[in-house]
Amino acid sequence: MNAAEINNRWQVLQKFASAHFDTDTPDIKILLFLIGVQELGKGPRKFSKRQKEELMHIATCRLFSSMGFYELEGLDQDGWPHWKLIKPIPNYTLLEQEMIIKSLIIDYFEEHLPNSTTN
Repeated sequence: MNAAEINNRWQVLQKFASAHFDTDTPDIKILLFLIGVQELGKGPRKFSKRQKEELMHIATCRLFSSMGFYELEGLDQDGWPHWKLIKPIPNYTLLEQEMIIKSLIIDYFEEHLPNSTTN
């Protein structure tokens, strides 16, 4: 996907998420949080600030696993997934990072909620 296509699909995803998850226009952090909750698999509930940060980390690892950077090690005693870094992530520019994360989030939602990023 080129940058224009990513941005167009991102806007569609934001509208979809806003309508389906009862939130204002979600940013990357909110969508990472939602992915983290999905990957945790325990359903929606109250999370501490630390847990919210861990959920976003879980989401980031899950997304970057599709590019071969992480692999799932397993679950801890509380059922939280733990990931292992397989190879270092290149030093992308901030714009490259944003485009890659958006693209990975779009792909994730397409996989789990088809038609979430198409009009």
